[in-house]
Amino acid sequence: MRPIIGIPLRYQKLSDDRPILYMAERLRRTIQLAGGFIYPICPVQNVDYINTRGNEFNPLTDEEKELINSSLNCCDGLLFPGGMKFTPYDRYLLEVAIEKKIPVLGICLGMQMMSCYNKDVVLEKNETSIDHNQETDDGFTHKVKIFKDSKLYNILGKEEILVNSFHKMHVTENDVYKITAVSEDGLIEGIEYPGDFFNIGIQWHPEISYEVDEDSKKIIDAFIEVARENSKKNENNRESVLL
Repeated sequence: MRPIIGIPLRYQKLSDDRPILYMAERLRRTIQLAGGFIYPICPVQNVDYINTRGNEFNPLTDEEKELINSSLNCCDGLLFPGGMKFTPYDRYLLEVAIEKKIPVLGICLGMQMMSCYNKDVVLEKNETSIDHNQETDDGFTHKVKIFKDSKLYNILGKEEILVNSFHKMHVTENDVYKITAVSEDGLIEGIEYPGDFFNIGIQWHPEISYEVDEDSKKIIDAFIEVARENSKKNENNRESVLL
């Protein structure tokens, strides 16, 4: 059975200024190709997610938190995709996922949210000679060093890989997540939550290069596999409840 992968929808404006919620087509295809079943998760607050600043959101109500919990109860894994901003609902999704030990993979903006989900945003503008915002999806733009004492290294089995890159900001050190990878110019490119469960953030986009790059495929496949194992546990729990 395919594991159910929850993916929060992102926000954007069309050329005529109409706001939309969306999921990147490349991400949808990759997760389905890797064996996952996609469960889109919608934001729950009645606000303009595009034009509301991060510090202007009202706290989540108990009802809104319950809606988020209900969504996560359906998920075997949670993937935070890239996008233009993150909000209180992203932060609370991660908070509950950590509590429930739901496997998590954060990509680009998803990783940035993970690094500061429990405090004020601490992101800095990229000011380096290395290109961290390539113009097209094709190819790779810089190297990343993987630290040996990390789950990411256990997945990839190597200390250095080439990655694509689509970000103008980068994360700083935090007091929760462990740093697992850095770029050639020292920017943080990988993080993981301490513990024995899968909760990993990466700054690059393995879903874009999944079909052409072995390292990208290993990361996505590892996430899908732990979500599949979690699915078996969830299925057993559901059966015991029914009995």
